[in-house]
Amino acid sequence: MRSGGDTRHGDTQRGGTRRAVIKTAALGCLLTVLAGCGGPRPTERSGTDTATASQPTSAAPTDTTRIPGLGDRWQRRIPADSRQVLAVYGDDRNSARSTVALYTKQGSKQGSTWDRARAWPAHNGRKGWTTDHREGDKRSPVGVFTLSDAGGVLPDPGARLPYTSSAAFAAPRWWAKPYWHDFDYVIAIDYNRVKGTPPNDQTRPRGYAKGGGIWLHLDHGSGTSACVSLSRPAMRYLLRTLDPDRHPVVVMGDRADLES
Repeated sequence: MRSGGDTRHGDTQRGGTRRAVIKTAALGCLLTVLAGCGGPRPTERSGTDTATASQPTSAAPTDTTRIPGLGDRWQRRIPADSRQVLAVYGDDRNSARSTVALYTKQGSKQGSTWDRARAWPAHNGRKGWTTDHREGDKRSPVGVFTLSDAGGVLPDPGARLPYTSSAAFAAPRWWAKPYWHDFDYVIAIDYNRVKGTPPNDQTRPRGYAKGGGIWLHLDHGSGTSACVSLSRPAMRYLLRTLDPDRHPVVVMGDRADLES
């Protein structure tokens, strides 16, 4: 699977004065089987699993019939039958840092409410976000996308989504070692792909110029080429929780755009 480029992680060295020197190296990407996402810089926060990650802030009382931090245009794009929403709140349009929160709809069709189940720190495209994603732009696409298929190098951990286990997902060993396990677990974001196929299927209905291979996958501490990356515990939790019968979707973008 073509990725369009990656940024590799900066190695932090300590001197006697506790100075941190970050060295960033650019590595290429496979042209065939992999989704392209960047890698760690130890000075950035990691994808530690937590239920207390930052939430959208608002002075107004929380309306539990809505997903927090989403303006009307985004609320309306959530399918009526969806009862699981993964919200990715980017810190800023040009930031690689974000917070991911899973919301589940409780109650009957009328009077139902959204409850936040978990939240985690995460990373998105290393250059931030865009409403017009292009191959290689290093920005994650803003939008609402279904979540239909999963897979990875490792065996199925008990996923509810259809799961494809294959060594074809493995990151190449010429990548820096911290990146070797990026694709142990992945969940395909249904941007410019065919639903119902393995995440590493290369079909691009909108053409290759519009990019593709946008996944949720393991975090390594810095921005990606376009994917959203989370900790291993977070990915295992999502694989075991996202249920096709509940029609899960991801709503993703920088906070300012999502709130508009």
